[in-house]
Amino acid sequence: MSHAPSPSYIPPRPTPHHRFLLRLPPWKGAKLIPLAISISVGLIFRFAVPKPHQVSNKAWQLLSIFLTTLTGLILAPLPIGAWAFVCLTLTVITKTLTFAAAFSAFTNEVIWLIVVSFFFSRGFVKTGLGDRIALYFVRWLGKSTIGLAYGLVLSEVLISPAMPSTTARAGGIFLPIIKSLSTSADSRPKDESARKLGAYLIQSQCQAASNSGNLFLTAAAQNLLCVKLAEALGVKVSNRWVTWLKAASLPAIICLLATPLILYKIFPPTTKNTPDAPAMAKRKLEQMGTVKRDEWVMVGTMLVTVALWISGEALGMASVVAAMLGLSILLLLGVLDWDDCLSEKSAWDTLAWFGVLVGMAGQLNALGIVPWMSNSVANSLKSLSLGWHTAFVILQAAYFFIHYLFASQTAHVGALYSAFLAMHLASKVPGLLAALALGYSTNLFGALTHYSSGQAAVYYGAGYVELPDVFKLGIVMALINIVIWALVGALWWKILGLY
Repeated sequence: MSHAPSPSYIPPRPTPHHRFLLRLPPWKGAKLIPLAISISVGLIFRFAVPKPHQVSNKAWQLLSIFLTTLTGLILAPLPIGAWAFVCLTLTVITKTLTFAAAFSAFTNEVIWLIVVSFFFSRGFVKTGLGDRIALYFVRWLGKSTIGLAYGLVLSEVLISPAMPSTTARAGGIFLPIIKSLSTSADSRPKDESARKLGAYLIQSQCQAASNSGNLFLTAAAQNLLCVKLAEALGVKVSNRWVTWLKAASLPAIICLLATPLILYKIFPPTTKNTPDAPAMAKRKLEQMGTVKRDEWVMVGTMLVTVALWISGEALGMASVVAAMLGLSILLLLGVLDWDDCLSEKSAWDTLAWFGVLVGMAGQLNALGIVPWMSNSVANSLKSLSLGWHTAFVILQAAYFFIHYLFASQTAHVGALYSAFLAMHLASKVPGLLAALALGYSTNLFGALTHYSSGQAAVYYGAGYVELPDVFKLGIVMALINIVIWALVGALWWKILGLY
């Protein structure tokens, strides 16, 4: 005879097995798999690859650390600035470089010119001057979709020499305006309506940014880095700002004029007319009111600074000094304050990792690695009985399409520019031609993929263009740009005497 259990009796619950397991806090450091791969690349190269007798142990060790740095730039175990600092620390700990040698590039004037220029970008955004300029062009040219595209492109050209961050121009000025225009035309992201207007304007602006960045030396941070690395290899660029502009002007202007029209044909918007766009721009301009005192100061300061960049060599004033003077005026007149400069994280991040990459590249050259690599490649090309023209084409193509492995134009420059320029020089390619062509290529591959540059990531993140279209349009427009630069550039550079 069974008895019912007492109501007060509660059977013991089995203890779950997982209670005996140790709970670890979530990992917050470097991404472990990319970290392991990056370190392994350097270790394998250092200890498993035979060292050529022409190369010293110190140089070989620095090259292995540089390869670890490069792999980390691609795989991103840490943010790029943090990873560069870790690798720089490694060069000092292993006594590959002295502390002074490791940090020597942090006094480089070109790097500080880039940093100060980022502060100018902050001024354009803070005062609203960049928005005002873009809205004026929308008001003047925005009655049709293609006119709207040209208005946005032309406004970026006007702003670019004084705003050297293509990412800042994209995210701070043009993307908000494009979003506003698209919304007013009932064109929404991640929706079939994206093709009405938003997708076309996004792609037009993204692709055109490659050539607006090419037009002026100060239109993109990587341009200044290219010039500095070229001069470190003995390529003299006299009157930098004017020389860059003269060589880029004709092919860049043709590409800028062609880009919105070509995309209008191969990636057409379904909305052809935008009669409401000028009215929207007019309303926004009325909301902004008359041009403010800070905007006038910004305009005057940038005109003075750009004039000094153009005539600086004749006046004996370095570009960085002209930029410092401009920033000092903005600080003294209250357009910017020091907190604005301190909060410009991209500027300080650029200082950190540009300094590391430029320093490593310089030491690789000083220790003989870059000359050894370039001579090896040049000798291989010579063994095929190739003239410098053919070598130039092969090396430029390799430099361009290897960018599919990179998520940053400046990282690409820091990692490969010196090596490829040295290969050009060893192949007897005229130095100035090689240096400028590599610099122009660096801008042209900025719209190759959705990750190939900061501005490409910003525009893709808006959600108007699908990923297959990004890759398809990226390679199509890249090839069109290459053809224009090859044909027009070759003739123009011959006239200018670059070769």
